[in-house]
Amino acid sequence: MSFSQDIKNEINSKYKKEINREYGNSASELSDEEKKAVVRKMFLRSGSINNPRNKYHFEISFANEEELEFACELVSSGGVSYKILRTKDKLALYIKEGEEISKMLAFMGASRAVLNFEDIRVEREMRGKINRIVNCETANLTKTINAAVEQIEAIQKLKRENRFNELSSSLKQMAELRIENPNLTLVELGKLVNPPVGKSGVNYRLKKIMELANE
Repeated sequence: MSFSQDIKNEINSKYKKEINREYGNSASELSDEEKKAVVRKMFLRSGSINNPRNKYHFEISFANEEELEFACELVSSGGVSYKILRTKDKLALYIKEGEEISKMLAFMGASRAVLNFEDIRVEREMRGKINRIVNCETANLTKTINAAVEQIEAIQKLKRENRFNELSSSLKQMAELRIENPNLTLVELGKLVNPPVGKSGVNYRLKKIMELANE
C-alpha cells in the first residue's frame, strides 16, 4: 500500500462521519474545523503524496480555477505555504518542502501520517548530513594524498640529483617524515617533528623543499 493511500485510509477512518457532508464555497463562512474538513475532502478526491523516502511532493488537483482559489484560501488559513501549477491540462496546489508537507498533514488531522512522515524526514536529513560529511572527508583525504605525492616526488628528485644533503637539518627531517608518512595531514606531521611544529611550520618547510626541487 502506498504512503498516499495510507493517509487517505487514516482520514477516512477518523472522519468518516463528515466525508459526505456538503460545505459552502466561501472560506469566510466556514469555521476552522470546517475548513480542515473541506481540505480533507479535496485530498481524498484528487490528492496525492509521494513516498517521502524518495522525494517530497504533495499535490491536490482541481477541475477549475474557482475550486483552486477556494482551496488556496483554506490552506492559507492553516499557515501552510504552497505553490500553484497552472498548465493547459492541469490545475493543482502543490508542496515540495518537507516541513510544509508535515504542516499540511497536521492541518488535515492525519496525526499518524505526521509521525510517520517526520520519522522518515529525520532519517533523510541524517543520511544527508552523513553523506555530506563523508564526501567532505573524502575530498580532504584526496587533497592530502595528492599534495603528499607531489611532495614525495620533489624529495626523490632532490635525492636523484644528489642535492638532498644540501638541505638544512629541519628540511631533511621534514622530508624524511613525509616519505615515511605519506597519508598524514600537515597537523599530524607537525606532531612528529622534534620539537613539534604547527601546521603553518610544516607547510612552509614542505613548500621550501618543493621550491628547491623545482629550481
